[in-house]
Amino acid sequence: MSYDRAITVFSPDGHLFQVEYAMEAVRKGSTAVGVRGKDCVILAVERRALAKLQDPRTIRKIVSVDQKTSLAFAGLTADARVLINKTRVEAQSYRLTYEDAPSIEYMARYIAQTQQKYTQRGGVRPFGVATLLAGFSDPEAGQEFGKPVLYQSDPAGTYSMWKANVIGGRNAKSLREYLEKNYEEDMTEEAAVKLAVTALLEVVDSGAKNMEICVIRQGNVKVTMSDEDVDVIVKNIEAEQEEGNAPASGDE
Repeated sequence: MSYDRAITVFSPDGHLFQVEYAMEAVRKGSTAVGVRGKDCVILAVERRALAKLQDPRTIRKIVSVDQKTSLAFAGLTADARVLINKTRVEAQSYRLTYEDAPSIEYMARYIAQTQQKYTQRGGVRPFGVATLLAGFSDPEAGQEFGKPVLYQSDPAGTYSMWKANVIGGRNAKSLREYLEKNYEEDMTEEAAVKLAVTALLEVVDSGAKNMEICVIRQGNVKVTMSDEDVDVIVKNIEAEQEEGNAPASGDE
């Protein structure tokens, strides 16, 4: 029997091949990096080269789901569009029911629940998309702002909270190891942006032109950095790397 033909049939060794193929679709997508700072969350994505006559404004890898939630994705863009629209409708339905914006954890759980449904029914296929959700938790008593949070979901329908993570691309594992070595608790916004950009530079060739950086600050203020600002950061990182690789004075 061919176990990769039907989504609802396990193979004898416990695999759901269609789900694993969906994860392979994510690996073939562009890279997205999320980094949580002390009072911000950074989303950074790789922008693939566009056709000469294509309008870049129509290609967005970082989108707003609701007032509290921003999302970056890797994988099939068409699948992501459908999943994002479902999530936005759920966010508006939540607002109508509870007269309040849904928490970022609620949205992450809803996305994972939707993705899981599409692994358990016949006649459908899994979403070939992984997501990073960024925002702030609800403030605790006596606090004006909540804490920055970062969630990740995958095509299997699992979700989890991260301090920093990478999705998409063939080098996701090595980039995740890089983040593990260089991540520090309570990083400033500048340090968090620098870490995310440095990780992306491992897979992006043309520097600032092929990356998009979004900073989510306290109060859920979302700021997309201009290409000029990103270019300055890239040049500073490259200058530091050149200094580090240069031989010390007095060496022959």
